[in-house]
Parts: sequence; C-alpha cells; structure tokens
Amino acid sequence: MRLLTALFLVLAPAVFAKPNILWITSEDNASHWLGCYGNKDASTPRLDALAAEGMRFTAAYSNAAVCAVARSTILNGVYAPTQGTQHMRSRHPIPASIKPYVHYLRQQGYYCTNNAKTDYNFKGNDTAIWDESSGKAHYRKRPAGKPFFAIFNLTQTHESSLFPNKNQGPTRLDPAKLAVPPYLPDLPEIRSDFARYHDNVTAMDTRVGEILDQLEKDGLAEDTIVFYYSDHGGPTPRGKRYLEDTGVRIPLILRIPEKYRALAPFKPGQTVAEPVSFVDLAPTLLSLVGQEKPAYMQGRAFLGAKRGEPPADPAVFLFADRFDEIYGMRRAITDGRWKYIRRFTRQLPAAPYSYYQFGMPSWTAMQKASQDGKLGGIHKALWEAPQAPEELFDTLTDPWEIKNLAADPAHAGRLSKMRDRLQRTMAETFDTGVIPEPMFQRLAGSGTIYQFAHGPDFRQQPILDLAFLATANNPADLPAFITALAAADPLERYWAIQGCLALGAAAAPAAEALVIRATGDDEPANRIAAAHALHLVGQPAKAKEVLLEVLALPLNEEAIQFTLNTLNATDSLDAIPDAWVARIRADKKANEYLKRIANRLHQERQ
Repeated sequence: MRLLTALFLVLAPAVFAKPNILWITSEDNASHWLGCYGNKDASTPRLDALAAEGMRFTAAYSNAAVCAVARSTILNGVYAPTQGTQHMRSRHPIPASIKPYVHYLRQQGYYCTNNAKTDYNFKGNDTAIWDESSGKAHYRKRPAGKPFFAIFNLTQTHESSLFPNKNQGPTRLDPAKLAVPPYLPDLPEIRSDFARYHDNVTAMDTRVGEILDQLEKDGLAEDTIVFYYSDHGGPTPRGKRYLEDTGVRIPLILRIPEKYRALAPFKPGQTVAEPVSFVDLAPTLLSLVGQEKPAYMQGRAFLGAKRGEPPADPAVFLFADRFDEIYGMRRAITDGRWKYIRRFTRQLPAAPYSYYQFGMPSWTAMQKASQDGKLGGIHKALWEAPQAPEELFDTLTDPWEIKNLAADPAHAGRLSKMRDRLQRTMAETFDTGVIPEPMFQRLAGSGTIYQFAHGPDFRQQPILDLAFLATANNPADLPAFITALAAADPLERYWAIQGCLALGAAAAPAAEALVIRATGDDEPANRIAAAHALHLVGQPAKAKEVLLEVLALPLNEEAIQFTLNTLNATDSLDAIPDAWVARIRADKKANEYLKRIANRLHQERQ
C-alpha cells in the first residue's frame, strides 16, 4: 500500500498538471476560406499543418453571425438571446450570477490574458475580468509556476480589410480566374474582393504561424492545448450577418499535446463531424481543467473529464437580431446537414442588415446591380420584401444554400419536425428575441430582461405560439391577430401587429384596430409597428403622422431604441425630415448608429 501511495505521489504532478490553453481567433472568415477545409485557392500552410497535427471540426458554428453577440455567448456559455445580449453593440445588463468562464479559470489558478478584443455586448467593465486585457497582454507575463489561458485575436481578415483605403497593389490570385460561388452574382467587384480576401486570409495564417512558433520557442508547445477558430463567417455578401453557412459555419482546429491526449476522444489528424458551437466553448474549457460547468451554462463540454456525448438528434441554435442600425429577427437550427431558418421580420428585405458593409466594393456593386435591375433569381430576391417566412436547406447536397426545400412536399415531414424543434429550443432557452428591444427597459424594471423572461409576468408559450403564427403568412390567421390587438399583454399586441405586417395589404380588414394601436398604445414600440402596418394597408398619411411623433422624442437610451425601430419602419416612406437629420448630426446623445443614418441621409440629399 505504501509503495502504491509513493508511486502516486511521484506520478501525480505529471498526470494532473493543468494544461496551458492558447486560443487564437480570427475575424470574419468562414471555414470554406481555408485550404484544410477544401478551398483550392487558399494559401494557409500553417493552419493546414495545425489541422494535420490536431483535430479539425467540420460542423462547428458561431451561434451568431456577428462578433459582439457571438462573443457574449462564448464568454458566459449562455446563448445571447437568453441573456438579452443578441442586439449588436447593446449594453443591456445581465444578472450578476452569470459569470464568464475567465472567473472560474482564475479561481483554478490560471493567469488569464486577452490580446485584445473585448466587445462583450453587456453592461460592465470588459477588461476587469482579465489579469490583463490589452494590446500588450501576453502569457509570458504570468507569475512563475502558474498555468495560463491566453487569447490572441487576429484582425487581418475583418470585413474592414476590404475597404478600398486598406487595399493597394496586385493580388496573389487573378480575380478573372477565380470561381464565384453560385449564391453571388458574377461581378468584377466580387471577384476583386475575393482575391484580396484570400491575401488577407494568408496574412492571418502567417500571424498564426508566428504565435505558434513563439510558443515552441518558449518551450511550451508540449504543455499547451491550442484552439484556433474564427468568430463567424463573412465578409463578402451574404456572409457575415447571415445564418447561412457562409455566415456561421466556422473553422475550429485543436491541437492537444501527447501528455493531455486523454482529455479528448479524438486522434491527431482526425476530422470530427459532431456538431459543436460557441455555447459549448465555456463548458469545454472548464472540463479541460476538471471543473463541472455551473448550472446556468447551456452548452456541452466536448473535451475533458466532464465531456458530454453528443445528443442523438443534435440541433445547433443560431440567431440574428439587430445588427448595427437595422433590425431583422431570424432563428435557425441545424444538425450539421439539414438547416431550418425562420424569419420573424419577413416584411423586411434580406439585404442589407447593416450599412457598414457598404465600405466593401462587392456589397456596393451588388446593391447597385439590384437597383439597376441587373440581378435575377436568388441574387435579386435578397433585396426584395417580403421574404419567405421559412427555409429548409440540405447543406450536404446544396452547400451554398441556394435551393429552399421548404415548399417541397417531399420534405414536409422534416420541415414540420425542424420547425417544432426550433420553437421548442426557443422555449427551452427563454429566448428574449420575442421581446422587442425597445421594451427591454420597461419590462425589466430594476432587474434584467433575463430575469423578466424567467419570471411569472412573461407568458412565454402564448407569445411564442403567436410569434410563429404571425410569421406563417396565412391570411386565415387575421381574425386571431385582430382579437390579439386588444390584448392586455403588450407582447401579445406586438406579435399581433407583426402578423399584420407579415400579411401586408391582406391585413386591410385590421386597419381600424391598427389605428387604435398606432395612436393609443402605451408602448411606443407597438405604436411604431402599427404605423408601419398602416402604411402597408394603404394609410401612409396616418403612418407618417405617428412615426414623426416618435422621431420628435427627446433622446435617451430608451428613446434611441424607439428611434432605431422607427427608422427601420420609415425607410421606404421617405418621411424622415431634414430637421431630424440636422438634429441627430449635432446631438451628442445620439449613438453611433443614429449618426450613421443621419449622415447617410444628409449625403443622399445633397
């Protein structure tokens, strides 16, 4: 017995020493941009080599198709719509009981550094959770004997890298010889942006190599688990901000040293097909250091001592809401092959979801081609409204997701099953997306929208049922919407109005009830939505009157949300007065998105 005890004491430090963990993240590149994921035009030798040494995940997803929303999901191991962090660059509070994975790693003795992106999308001090978070943060600064967790965030591939002021000189690839994928029109600007982006991906790959070389030089490679992933897809048209795989299927490559090989069920060089997503990263990190995840974390550890086996019927949850100044609620689920997407704002076109993207020549060229009537088929449909309420894709046979199978009778059973699964997932995650952002503050009161959604005042199932009914595009549902327009619950009234919006002119019998909501609802968000619906049913004068009243509100945090909501509703009305444009351009309280809209309108009217 004494011999066994002595042997254990000798072996224990080697067996149970905590691994260092290095995360290398890049921005805006879906997996299909890398050579190791099959892109024959790519030049990514260092990532290809890392994949050969490690494990390459082929069904890894960013739950959101934009950075700050995705990052809030990663940090806390909680879906952004559960937290109320699904709207880009919002700072809504979350409960103090929800703590980032960094908190637990530091409790485990880890020195945690972030170089240097934060942008966590909820109220608080982003840098305070780290031992160091800056452009100089580095694992080399750790105290002697401490394991480290270190992030290096690489920006070479960010969408802004394609803005004209950042691109000069020839490209490695001849744009004329590149293959343009079928989900995009064959335009010179798209070819040029593709060629330049390949150069940017190569530059990112080189930087990955430098970080790995430094790890090796420091003698730490055999003590460090390496993760590489991208924060979401993009950046060319229908990439970033979209729930197609071009926006959410990411590269995820892991390298685990021999001494920690028992922490993974996968072998070096293996391709891993089990679906994983960002919500799984925090539980996985804790599992790698031997810790159970806290009860509020929603993901599954796919590595480590606490690994959970993948479910028999996996369903990765994907979401999109307000990106910058433009709303557009969408939800999706995928099992790695089949994907179901539902649009909850089908009255809006699918492009654009942000005006920031028009810094890229490809987006600008595609918009102009649409305006000039030079696009057809799916390329034209992206810019039109209303959109199809639901889509079903087989990403195995249709990897670019251009053939919507939702109306195909052969797939009716699968469509129904995935629709039900999405609604069930939204219920299980307490999805706050069914609560319009302008109502967050009022409904949360002194608490958080997370707490409201988990409390007795949120009639979750009736609201979810109505939200799905409102987006079913069935005129036979109009009587139910008219009845719900008089409901006591403001959320029920909101989704009844959304049902009228989705029906468009077919909702004309609801005009009288919509006037009551537009002029007398105690929720400005409902007045705005009802005014938009009035415009669609043929009462633009009344719609304009209501919307201008909202635009005149003094700016505070709540009114800014009302105003953004209003501007989405008035974009086709040309109702925004010059006086409002001048006021916002001069108002220091106006946030960056209101400023962008005002500046864009100012330029258009010169």
